[in-house]
Amino acid sequence: MSAQPRYLRLTIIASLAGLLFGFDTAVISGVTQALRTVFHLSPASLGIAVSSALWGTLCGALFMGKLGDRFGSRDMLKLVGLFYLISAIGCSMAWSLDTFIAFRFIGGLAVGGSSVLAPVYISEIVPAQRRGALVGLFQFNIVLGILIAYLSNFLLGSVLGGADAWRWKLLSGAVPAALFLTLLFTIPNSPRWLVVKGRLREAAAVLERLCSADAAAQIRTYQRAGNAADSLTLSWRVHRRPILLAICLALFNQLSGINAILYYLNDIFRDAGYSSMTADLQSVAVGAANLTATVAALSLIDRLGRKTLLLIGAVGTALALAGVAIVMASGVGKAWLLWLLIAFIASFAFSQGAVIWVYLSEIFPTEVRSRGQALGSATHWLANAVISICFPMVAAITTALPFAFFAGCMVLQFIVVWLLFPETKRATLESLSTALESAALPP
Repeated sequence: MSAQPRYLRLTIIASLAGLLFGFDTAVISGVTQALRTVFHLSPASLGIAVSSALWGTLCGALFMGKLGDRFGSRDMLKLVGLFYLISAIGCSMAWSLDTFIAFRFIGGLAVGGSSVLAPVYISEIVPAQRRGALVGLFQFNIVLGILIAYLSNFLLGSVLGGADAWRWKLLSGAVPAALFLTLLFTIPNSPRWLVVKGRLREAAAVLERLCSADAAAQIRTYQRAGNAADSLTLSWRVHRRPILLAICLALFNQLSGINAILYYLNDIFRDAGYSSMTADLQSVAVGAANLTATVAALSLIDRLGRKTLLLIGAVGTALALAGVAIVMASGVGKAWLLWLLIAFIASFAFSQGAVIWVYLSEIFPTEVRSRGQALGSATHWLANAVISICFPMVAAITTALPFAFFAGCMVLQFIVVWLLFPETKRATLESLSTALESAALPP
């Protein structure tokens, strides 16, 4: 077997964490109306119920990075898979709002862990020239999971109906969770992580398994990079630039409104006058656009580069969000709402969606890569939680206001990326970390 299929197989298995991430993100949109009815929720309490997973996600992102650096991304992904399985079963059987929130929190731990561990694992096993596309498979699986969740919600709602259909929608996530957990037992640890831990024989065995041309030379390269590191601790003094880049990228990702819009997509369509069944079907169309744009981005990310995609996407998302705000404020042109949301999703998927997990996994050195990824991921999920709580309350005042705010943030993102973000395509992880720490990498 050639090296490429071996890298690809490991990448596909690790990136299945993204499929579960995406499924968990989107499946909630198909049960918000049922949650309102079953648990008698106000807009504020609905925001709390939906965002409960996000606080778990924040905790998962914060703590999984340190655990990943200590025990390895591969082994911690096994814990993530178990959490996904427990959450899917528990949420579907929830007998009260409190139990629903508790199991959603566990699912959030898994999502947060996925966003840290899977991109780190993939970035450390794939060749530099294909890193963008292969780490991007994690994002591809996120949007595939979103589409599967929307399609599952539509089909289960159509076939089952009834008061308990929402439980089956949530339970359907147990199937991919069990598959992911099983497959993780067939992949090795990252060779870079093994070298950092001094487990050189194991690292050599993994590199040989991956058909490395010169395993000994690669191990020496990893060792030199580790010896050059000033500290094994994520440090503002040493890692100031990658920290700032990670925080900015994560904040702007959420200030686009992407997750709030995905969580409340069916509600947005209903507010515009669509029926519940039509809203489910419209969501499938949005999910399909998301997947198509992600595939396009992954085919170009290693050629055009990360920065170029971010700039293109900022323009597209700003224009689409401004259009949604105008439609919501005026009540005119509601037939355009679906197309504007598709344009927004496609622009996001082509840019920030494809770039964020790749970029975060590239800019920190191996010794602190999981913790650096955790910092960016935690920032991402904290902003997500705050925005998701506020969205239904702000939209209750005027549905146009959140979209106008998101559009303004995308204009600001264009300026920040243009001025501050360096390009990272095709550079090795070791050369990137050295250049960023010395501020030698040009924008």
